[in-house]
Amino acid sequence: MMRYPILIEPGSDTQAFGVVVPDLPGCFSAGDTLDAALDAAKEAAAAWIDAALDTGEPIPPPSPLDTLARNPDFAGWTVGVVELDSVVADDTIERVNITLPRRVLRRLDDMAASRNKSRGGLIAELTLRAHDLG
Repeated sequence: MMRYPILIEPGSDTQAFGVVVPDLPGCFSAGDTLDAALDAAKEAAAAWIDAALDTGEPIPPPSPLDTLARNPDFAGWTVGVVELDSVVADDTIERVNITLPRRVLRRLDDMAASRNKSRGGLIAELTLRAHDLG
């Protein structure tokens, strides 16, 4: 598990809870309830790390909670953490065995060859592209 500190701006009846993940520049979220804001922060942090890996950017390590708690820019905010599964930042190559109809496999091989990619490379490319489309 990876634990990233977060700072939570108090919400009200008319203002959402705001959440910032200071170690991941530009990573923030909000929610009408504290639970919704924390869930959104976890999703935002995972998406930030995924995008950084896709572009070859380094993943910053988490800061100590004490450092953030003393930051005057966030006076009045609550300090917390989001826990992310370590697999979010794991680019380890893993061999998998999949079963496909021959006609589909043929199409996959033709597409891969036309792009100078392996089967696995094409599957990874298409998966990342589909993920980006949402």
